[in-house]
Amino acid sequence: MRSDINYNRIIDDDEFALAQAAADAAPSMPAALIDPNQFYVRQLYDRYSTENHEVWATLVRKRMETLHDQASDVFIAGLEALQLTKDCVPEVVKVNERLNSLTGWQSKPVPGFLPAKAFFACLANRQFPLTVTIRPLDRLNYLPEPDIFHDVFGHVPLHANPVFADFLQTYGKAALLCEDPYHIERLARLFWFTVEFGLIREGGRVKLYGSGLISSIGESNHALMSEDVDRRAFDLDRVCSTPFQIDHYQPILYVLESFEQLRDAMNEYASEVLGTAAPVLA
Repeated sequence: MRSDINYNRIIDDDEFALAQAAADAAPSMPAALIDPNQFYVRQLYDRYSTENHEVWATLVRKRMETLHDQASDVFIAGLEALQLTKDCVPEVVKVNERLNSLTGWQSKPVPGFLPAKAFFACLANRQFPLTVTIRPLDRLNYLPEPDIFHDVFGHVPLHANPVFADFLQTYGKAALLCEDPYHIERLARLFWFTVEFGLIREGGRVKLYGSGLISSIGESNHALMSEDVDRRAFDLDRVCSTPFQIDHYQPILYVLESFEQLRDAMNEYASEVLGTAAPVLA
């Protein structure tokens, strides 16, 4: 069993409670009045234990054994540009120093789960909310909630790419301002099948870029090699029409031809989302 004291001490502070309360209040506020800066906290770096750093080092070592062969070249380029630490949990301020000069994005520690509207407000401001806790040593292979390995190692390298960075900000703006339940559901599916579980074809090979695949050894192998996975060509309307479940390996994945394809499709869809109404989803 994990030590909840060791796990939670990283976010055990009045600052975290206030930030969480602000985030929880966001869904009831008009989008224009939401201030994402109220959701952010300091990374209390000196609270990470020796075990926490060991978990990070172990996960990085295990993932890098196969990632250069499995992951998108764009992801690998971002990973190298950010120079993430290999033997200890990274300091977010140092990650941001490199990231800001590349795309203007910033990674922002948050106290825990953010409601969707709060999360989208962060993305719309070119800021990515990230969890500062890290999984315990006895649960290396799976954790149901995000942690700093999933968020920083899995997500942030793509934020160093200008094309993906623009896509993600456009997505955040559309999702934040959308009030139509039909499009809200479709946007959730788009995020799932791209940002979390996306594949891309590079040099004639299908590779990983979604953070849920990047940060999972088991599911990355399944996504690329299993005969049980239906790997479909990316089509935004089809992606947005595909339901998903979160409690097992994904049986359906979508394959991009380029990140420009994703950015351009999102630009078109954002115009539709913010300019038209649509019927209720079945």
